[in-house]
Amino acid sequence: MKCRVCGKLYPESAINFCVDDFGPLEVTYDYEAIKGQVSRDILERRPATMWKFQEFLPIGPDQPIVGRNVGATPLVKADRLADALGVEKLWVKNDAVNFPTLSFKDRVVSVALSKALEFGMTTVGCASTGNLANSVAAQAASAGLETFILVPADLERTKILGTAVYGAKVIGCLGTYDEVNRLCTQIALKYGWGFVNVNLRPFYAEGSKTMGFEIAQDLGWRLPQHVVCPMAGGALIGKIHKAFNELYATGLIDTPVTTKMYGAQATGCNPISDAVKQNREKHKPIRKPNTICKSLAIGDPADGIFAAKLVRETGGWAEDVTDDEIVDGMKLLAQTEGIFGETAGGTTVAVARKLIEAGRIPRNEEIVLCVTGNGLKTQDAVFDSLTAPATIKPTLAEFEQLSGLIEAVLV
Repeated sequence: MKCRVCGKLYPESAINFCVDDFGPLEVTYDYEAIKGQVSRDILERRPATMWKFQEFLPIGPDQPIVGRNVGATPLVKADRLADALGVEKLWVKNDAVNFPTLSFKDRVVSVALSKALEFGMTTVGCASTGNLANSVAAQAASAGLETFILVPADLERTKILGTAVYGAKVIGCLGTYDEVNRLCTQIALKYGWGFVNVNLRPFYAEGSKTMGFEIAQDLGWRLPQHVVCPMAGGALIGKIHKAFNELYATGLIDTPVTTKMYGAQATGCNPISDAVKQNREKHKPIRKPNTICKSLAIGDPADGIFAAKLVRETGGWAEDVTDDEIVDGMKLLAQTEGIFGETAGGTTVAVARKLIEAGRIPRNEEIVLCVTGNGLKTQDAVFDSLTAPATIKPTLAEFEQLSGLIEAVLV
């Protein structure tokens, strides 16, 4: 483990910050050693899960693994959405169908809980805006771990249900996500429990890389020119890019990484995109997030500085969109590709459209959109914008009397 600020090295343990400068810790690897262990052929012959890339994850070959079936979600060639956005080549990395809880968080939790078992922990938990809570509860249940989940009290009901059903102890806190996260830090320090996005965060974050590995493999071991990714804590966008660099470092892709990375946020909670647009090195925390996109409503993102730096260094950009634009993005994705993404997915689509229209993403270059969660978790966001079903008696005459129905179908 290595401090991302001063470079100091640490042995593997349940700690997420440097004791000298409080910089975040990150897992590092011996890429020359990995290069001698993997090849395209070896990886392609392994079972289709994220664990085919185990050499790039901080879990040894003899360690217990939680979530062996996570990952290998589809990279969808999104031709109809491409037409709607006016671009030539578009793909959707669809983690809305990930196992077991329909979000990319299944990846990070799989790694974090595997590490918790390695460290001998029996109680785990997290601070969450929803998707992480679902995944920790489900995967901890499968591993027989005691679980405490702390969430903002105003979280969507479907996400509360999708956590409590697994037997986790769910605690709603009257405050923002950042306040909940601070409390989890105190609990982790006092009790020594494994909080996946606190003291296990360096290992947890590594799971995000598997989205990047899968994108490259599904494209035939090459990289897209542009990737648009939602930003909450800011780790996902950086880890996807780290995955691309690791593939090049180990010879799995042939050309240096030139992919431009773009970050998507909601206007009601946009600390990273605001920092990029205002050309500030550090983000200004949002004290009271105000957006329907609760899964991205982290006002003081742990990786905000690094995400903004990455966006600039790759030649990408960051943008944010209103709640109405988020809903439009959700509906556009659903009505063109049959993919019901949650509000974060709507944010990604809406930001992509904004970037394309502004000329920041060329229309004739290859784009990947990362959809990270399932719309079944945030149905309330779009409910009022949909047309209520017509009501008729079950007769052909009434069916044919529906105003304009037959004409619309025939046309």
